[in-house]
Amino acid sequence: MKPLGPIPAGYDALNGELVIAGQTVTALVAKAGGTPLFVYSRELLDQRVATLRAAMPKRLALHYAVKANPFGPVLEHMAGLVDGFDIASGGELAIVQAAGIDPARVSFAGPGKRDAELEAAIAAGATLNLESEGEAARALGIANRLGITPKLAIRVNPEFDLKGSGMKMGGGAKPFGIDEARVPALARHLIAEGVDWRGFHIFAGSQALSADAIIETQRQTLALAARLAEESGAVLPKCNLGGGIGIPYFPGDEPVDIAKVGAALAERFADLPPVLQGTAFVMELGRYLVGEAGVYLAQIVDRKESHGEVYLVTDGGLHHQLAASGNFGTVVRRNYPSAIATRYGAAVEEEASIVGCLCTPLDRLADKGGFPRADVGDIIAIFCAGAYGASASPAMFLGQGPAREMLV
Repeated sequence: MKPLGPIPAGYDALNGELVIAGQTVTALVAKAGGTPLFVYSRELLDQRVATLRAAMPKRLALHYAVKANPFGPVLEHMAGLVDGFDIASGGELAIVQAAGIDPARVSFAGPGKRDAELEAAIAAGATLNLESEGEAARALGIANRLGITPKLAIRVNPEFDLKGSGMKMGGGAKPFGIDEARVPALARHLIAEGVDWRGFHIFAGSQALSADAIIETQRQTLALAARLAEESGAVLPKCNLGGGIGIPYFPGDEPVDIAKVGAALAERFADLPPVLQGTAFVMELGRYLVGEAGVYLAQIVDRKESHGEVYLVTDGGLHHQLAASGNFGTVVRRNYPSAIATRYGAAVEEEASIVGCLCTPLDRLADKGGFPRADVGDIIAIFCAGAYGASASPAMFLGQGPAREMLV
């Protein structure tokens, strides 16, 4: 048998069923009208943000990266928990506006912003994190045409990256941000143009589980921000330190020691150079805030054997959970935390693979895991489904369509 990833804390059983936010999975599926279904827990979202705030210096603001999960009810709930939102497209700007979020709380990063997106963000009063000199010139031209003073920051491509991160966003040639050596000149130009100067966005990587690596990256980020601010010759009003804090998905993964990260950052804040004394600092997080608060539920529609191997065929699959299938940037496929939700906590009886309904061998949600015996009608659960699930998967592949979603 192949090991399964660790199931996050906060999930219980009642009469042999998985319970999410006090409700059994069968009750949730009935309420939603069927499967496949993503369920997100308000209580777990609240707990995660509260735990993070308690660990971090009070000076640090928290932003939610919308790309992790843009489900409207989740955004509306997060609006009361975090200080701001980070988006990566004009579409996400429209989504946060539809959720009733003030664009003044929003910053917009991402390469390849089209003119229409720049104009929408400037008109709405969102902060643009500029990714190139060309984008800066276009933003200034649009703002001048609109007669609006734009809120502009520079996304910096640092020379360093976040060691051990699942996705490196800095260091060397990158499509993201402006190489650090060219940042001061652009900052001076923007300030001379009379923009509402909002500072730097420095994001070196994501999905890291090492507290020491995160601490070192934050040290380097603060040192870089100070040097660039001095070379720019202006006060640095704000600095987005990025995020990078991951969650355990796979066997052997351990959660980040948040208390250690927070304590180290507090020490740094207590000894900032003069140029950063008045700077507002932000940490931008997505999956760490919402990932473990979500569960993907699918129903077994067939149980079959082939050459002695058991396959539990579900009505879900990679079109909703691309990452769990191992097809979202994973080099070696490993099992996400998963379970038979209607036999939750029961003893392991067999080795089985959980597969989806798509006509491709890539559609495998759990590979040769140990499970209690499950049959047609049972519900499977894939955990850590609160981030990069529904919106990061090819829902229309083979005409399958999206999954249901609910916040409870």
